[in-house]
Amino acid sequence: MHAYRTHTCAALRGPDAGTHVRLSGWVHRKRDHGGVLFVDLRDHYGLTQIVANPGGAAFDTLDRLRVESVVTVTGEVIARDAAAVNPKMATGAIEIRAAEVTVQSRADELPLPVAGEADYPEDIRLKYRFLDLRRERLHKNIVLRSNVIASLRRRMIDQGFTEFQTPILTASSPEGARDFLVPSRVHPGKFYALPQAPQMFKQLLMVAGFDRYFQIAPCFRDEDARADRSPGEFYQLDFEMSFVTQDDVFAAIEPVLAGVFEEFGDKSVTPPPFPRIAYAESMLKYGNDKPDLRNPIEIVDVTDVFRGSGFGIFARMVDGGAVVRAVPTPGSGPRPRSFFDGLNDWAKAEGWAGLGYMTMKGGEAGGPIAKNLGPDKTAELVAALGLGPDDGVVFAADKPLKAAKLAGLARTRIGEELGLIEAGAFKFCWIVDFPMFEYDEDAKKIDFSHNPFSMPQGELTALETKDPLDILAYQYDIVCNGIELSSGAIRNHRPDIMYKAFEIAGYSREQVDHDFAGMIAAFKFGAPPHGGSAPGVDRIVMLIADEPNIREVVVFPMNQRAEDLMMNAPSAVTARQLRELHIRTIDPA
Repeated sequence: MHAYRTHTCAALRGPDAGTHVRLSGWVHRKRDHGGVLFVDLRDHYGLTQIVANPGGAAFDTLDRLRVESVVTVTGEVIARDAAAVNPKMATGAIEIRAAEVTVQSRADELPLPVAGEADYPEDIRLKYRFLDLRRERLHKNIVLRSNVIASLRRRMIDQGFTEFQTPILTASSPEGARDFLVPSRVHPGKFYALPQAPQMFKQLLMVAGFDRYFQIAPCFRDEDARADRSPGEFYQLDFEMSFVTQDDVFAAIEPVLAGVFEEFGDKSVTPPPFPRIAYAESMLKYGNDKPDLRNPIEIVDVTDVFRGSGFGIFARMVDGGAVVRAVPTPGSGPRPRSFFDGLNDWAKAEGWAGLGYMTMKGGEAGGPIAKNLGPDKTAELVAALGLGPDDGVVFAADKPLKAAKLAGLARTRIGEELGLIEAGAFKFCWIVDFPMFEYDEDAKKIDFSHNPFSMPQGELTALETKDPLDILAYQYDIVCNGIELSSGAIRNHRPDIMYKAFEIAGYSREQVDHDFAGMIAAFKFGAPPHGGSAPGVDRIVMLIADEPNIREVVVFPMNQRAEDLMMNAPSAVTARQLRELHIRTIDPA
C-alpha cells in the first residue's frame, strides 16, 4: 500500500465498499455524534467522511487534532445506510472506518475559517492567502483559471498560431501607463522596464517572418487597483497576425472566446460574428465605449428638442455648446416621483449637477420639463424616444463627453434598479472606428487617443489632408457584459506614416527614432501589414466565474495599495544591495 494514499478524497464510491484504502488530506470538519467521531477529510479533489469509534487509537488521535491538520487515514470502506447517504457529496454513499491515523502536520489555531464561505476582511484573506485558497469557492476559481488557460492555448494552436515567449526585461517606453523599473547593476544609472505588454516584440516577430504568434503573456503596469484590474501584474492572451485586415483578426479570435465561454460558463454566449459598434455610436447610445448589451436601454440625443425651447435652463445650456441626452425608464406601470428624485439625489451624490426628468402616466407627460416645453415639443420628445404610456425619462445636460458619461452611468443604474439586466447571458461586441487623435485640454495639444502604433484609416493621405480630430483608426476593443477584455489594432507598419502620425502628436523624427528605435528600424527593412489584440485572461475568468472582483480569480493577488501582505512586498533592501545597483533612496517630503 502506498505510504500516503491509494485513492484521492473524491474517488471512492459504493462499489468500493469492503476494500481497505489509505487517504491523506486536511481535517476539514469534525463532529462528535454520541461519542462517535465524524471527520470530513479534504484534499484537492474533494471530501470523504471518516468515522472513528471511541476506544481506538484512531479516535484518540483525531479527537486531539485541530481542523486543517494534515493526516493519513487507513481503514475500510463502508457503505452508508440509505438514510445516511449524502447526495451533496460525490463520495456521499460511503465512509471510511478509521483503523489507523498518522499525523503528518498539526495545525495551529486558524486566523480565518476554511470550512464554509463566511465573508472575512480582505487584509486577513490576503495575508493568509494559502488558507484562503483552501476554501471551496476560491480553490474552484483557481482550477477554473488553469482550465481556461489550457483551453485558450489549445484553441489558438488549433487556429494555426505558434506560441513564443517575449522578454521580461526590456526598455521603458514613453507611451502608455507607468512602468515598473529595474535598475541595472552592470550599467550604472540605467534601468530596464518590465513590459506593460509585449506590443513591440510581437510586432517585431511579424517583421521577422513569423505569421501567427500567441502567448499567455505576463504584463506589468504601475497602476492603481480596480475591481476589474489587478495592481502590478496581469495576464493576457496576446496574439498577432501578418497579412490581415481587421475582419481577419475578428474572425480568428471570436471562435476562441465564444468557445471558452461556452465551455466553462453556464450562460448563453453571443454567437460569432459579434456585433460591431462604432465608437461614436457607442458613446451616444450607451454613454461609454464598453457597453453592457444585457441592458436594453438606449440613450437618445434630444438636444434639438430643447434648442430654443421654453425650458430655459436646458435651452441656455444648448446655446452655450451643451448637449442633452435622454435615458428612458421603461416599465409596466408609472414610476412614482420618488423614483426620479432618488436618481437625482444619486447623481448629485456622485458629484454631478443632477438629472432632469419627465414622468409619464397614462400617456400624459408630467413634471416641470413637460410643463415648460409645451405640448408640441413634449409630443416631439415622446415620439423621438418611443416612450410608452407609463414610461419615464431622465435627462443629462452638459458638454458632450460629460453628458455622455452621466447618461451612461444613469443608464446602468436605471437598468439595475428596474431589474432590466439580462442575467443569463454573455453579450459580446466590438467597438470600432476609434478616433486616432484627441485634444489634450491640459497640455493644449493634439495627442494620440488610443494607440499610437495603429494604422489611420486612409493612411498617409488622411494624415496629410484631414483635420486630425476627424481621422479614425483601425483600432478596436472587445467588450463582454460591460467589461473591456482587450484593445487591439491593425498596426502602422510603414515608417513614413508613423513619422507623420507622431509629428501631428508633437514628436520630432529624432524622438521617434530614439524612443522607438527597435521597431522603426525594423520597419525600414520590410514589414508586413499586421494586427492583433490581447484579451485579458484575468477578466475572462472573472466573468466566467461570475465574480465581482478580479482578486477572486488570481492565485496570489496584491491589495489595493499594491502590497503583497503574505510576502511583505514591497520591502526595504539593504544598503549593500543599493550600492551594488548604484542607487540612493530619497524619502518623500
